[in-house]
Amino acid sequence: MQPADRDPSALKIEGRATISLGRLLALFLKIGAIGFGGGMAVIALMEREFVQKRRLIPLDEFVHGVGLGQVLGSFAVNVAIFIGYRLFGVAGALLSACAFLAPSITVVIILSDLYFRYHAVPALQGAVAGLAPVVIALILAAGWSIGRQTLRSWAAALIALGALAAGVAQWNPVWVLVTAGAAGLLLPVRSSAPGQPPHPGKVAGSGAANWMPFAFFTAGPVWKLTATFFKIGLVFFGGGFVLVPVLHTRLVTQLGWLKPREFLDGVAISNLTPGPIAVLATFAGFHLAGAAGALAATAALFAPGMMLMLAISRQYSRLRNDHRAQRFLAGVNPAVVGLILSASLALGRSALISWHGYGLFALSFGLLAGLRWHPAFVLAIGVAAGYFGLLP
Repeated sequence: MQPADRDPSALKIEGRATISLGRLLALFLKIGAIGFGGGMAVIALMEREFVQKRRLIPLDEFVHGVGLGQVLGSFAVNVAIFIGYRLFGVAGALLSACAFLAPSITVVIILSDLYFRYHAVPALQGAVAGLAPVVIALILAAGWSIGRQTLRSWAAALIALGALAAGVAQWNPVWVLVTAGAAGLLLPVRSSAPGQPPHPGKVAGSGAANWMPFAFFTAGPVWKLTATFFKIGLVFFGGGFVLVPVLHTRLVTQLGWLKPREFLDGVAISNLTPGPIAVLATFAGFHLAGAAGALAATAALFAPGMMLMLAISRQYSRLRNDHRAQRFLAGVNPAVVGLILSASLALGRSALISWHGYGLFALSFGLLAGLRWHPAFVLAIGVAAGYFGLLP
């Protein structure tokens, strides 16, 4: 069923809710503002907001987006692109990614300005320390929610366990998903529900993909930043923390744009903000060319992954109706559950180091999975616990 032609700013699909483009962008702004922990923590917020609460995206489509988004770049940004495209086409994809990144970029620019003025990281570590147990509970709750609907056969459970083991062993998630998809070719798969998926809606102005003036990227140091970070974006595999050593080699060792201490402080500032750690590019760009450099470096780093994900999203409707693609995705779905659970285990080993942390984790999981509290309120409890020194 096609979206209603009468209102290009709203989407109505049979069996799903209605949302306007403005409301969609507001949701991504909110997720970007509270998405502490990056990666899987943000995916958990998106799953709760778009799948559980508002039913804008079916669970299978969402899980496919998570799997496909891990090919190149920040997969949290890629999932935002996937959701935006499924609902509002190209314009929805690009604007959703920008809305999601806007809070992190804004905070990093502000903190970078303070840092390079006073040569110290703002004293926020205490409050943020209380977020770790909550973020782990949020990730685990998302894995629990998706797993209950995805792991409905022994074969799917085995694939999920294999992905969990591979994630704990720190295997590249791209290869884990490819292997799981290959296994899925051997599994039976249910046919898609009639009428799904729809062609993404059209939004006025959707042809304005090149909204940012090219001249902005071609002036002096801004052009150097753009070229450098675009090249780094072409090898942005495996998530933000994998990107850190690549950025260190390029920015500190080879180019000397940042001193070792500045780079470490930049990583700290990136971790103090919501959203992906890849906004470290924003910090480096600000140091070299102010706010313009921050925006140019960030856009260039994310551009390769965003372009690839946009191309994948455009072909998704055709591919998912292919019999072989259905079987491949049937193997990817449980693997995504396994990778989500492995992320919670990996973070738990380093963050849950006292009974206070385990207590906050258990409380958070109960509030999220049991009482279904909104994550923002649970995150606020974590901030308060860290601020008042309740987590030694």
